[in-house]
Amino acid sequence: MKVRILALVPAVTAAIFLAGCGGGGGTGGSLPGGGSGGSTQDSRGATEQSIDVANSLGSPIKNLKDFNETTSSPSQQSARVRFSATGQCNNGVEFFAPDKQGQPNSTERIEFYDGACTQTAVDVVRLYAATGSNSENVQQTLTKYAPNSNSPEAVRSENISYSNASFDQYGFPIAGGGFDRAETGYLTIAGSRTIDADSEMVLGAASNNTGAFCSDSAGFNATGNQLLGETFGWAGGASQGSRTVNSDGSVTWSATHAGTAFTGPIGSLSITTGTQNTSCPIAAPMFTLAGGTSRGNYTLPIATTFKNGLLTNLTISNAVLANGDTLNVQTNTNTPPANQGFITGAVGNSNGAQLATFALNEFGDGALDVIASGNTYTIVDWHVVK
Repeated sequence: MKVRILALVPAVTAAIFLAGCGGGGGTGGSLPGGGSGGSTQDSRGATEQSIDVANSLGSPIKNLKDFNETTSSPSQQSARVRFSATGQCNNGVEFFAPDKQGQPNSTERIEFYDGACTQTAVDVVRLYAATGSNSENVQQTLTKYAPNSNSPEAVRSENISYSNASFDQYGFPIAGGGFDRAETGYLTIAGSRTIDADSEMVLGAASNNTGAFCSDSAGFNATGNQLLGETFGWAGGASQGSRTVNSDGSVTWSATHAGTAFTGPIGSLSITTGTQNTSCPIAAPMFTLAGGTSRGNYTLPIATTFKNGLLTNLTISNAVLANGDTLNVQTNTNTPPANQGFITGAVGNSNGAQLATFALNEFGDGALDVIASGNTYTIVDWHVVK
């Protein structure tokens, strides 16, 4: 594996972008019309752009969360945040090896809405199998629950492969040595395959607690937005970034994500798979989007920090979007991470007017409010779903 560490600059090859889906919320699901002084066309355009922006944020964060999960093995945690593999509650996280079903070569990590581990938020089960001396395949199922609910809200199914890696006793690739990772998967909501999304990452060997990485991703909303009559997609990645283990045991991932948003008739988009990369920067992404028309480019400078595998901080300042729009995101540390409003953001146009606001919890669930239409859209697992 060869990873070339370059000076961080905003130019990158591509970025990760989540696809909008679902209809209106607060107005009963009608097609967005005039509101807040906008015409029907202005309102529709503002709605599409706002969904695009919310999802363009969500996709790289979802992937960074996945990348961080890749290295969240008990044996690789700092002594400050280390937890057992016997299901002991550790500040809102339980870890089992093997999983709670006792399957061979398995682990299970459960994240809770509360520090006492009583309300399940996310349950991740991994089944791993060696495919060579330095490679492995993982079948992973992530099940999400709404607050105070015992019924799954959404299920993400993923197939993950690792190469050029060494592995610990729990089948996790050892982050300090670097590895190559490729993932294909889809998100199911209410029994419907809603989001198709694939990604790859190259992580270099660490030096002084910091390793370089690059990534690419592509995906689309398989069900489409029935009210708008279109499907939203994305393709892009980060040409260079860094993963740093901090003195308190937390891990910070920093990179500039850039890419292109696409749209097309429902059913017209698909993901094309090329050759997996093993060095940075990525010249030819492994995953690209086929079909659709470009809706414009975006650039997102992202810094996000995880502790004990949980998202503790996310910062985006003056991200550049299509049509001169901007995005700013902050983490509100005075709000409990499991509550909506822990992460808040605002989308503004080139004239300084606000187009939309959104509020999320640390698990990527919350709401998007479009000012022009007055509609509210529900966000689940970093995706706008209805």
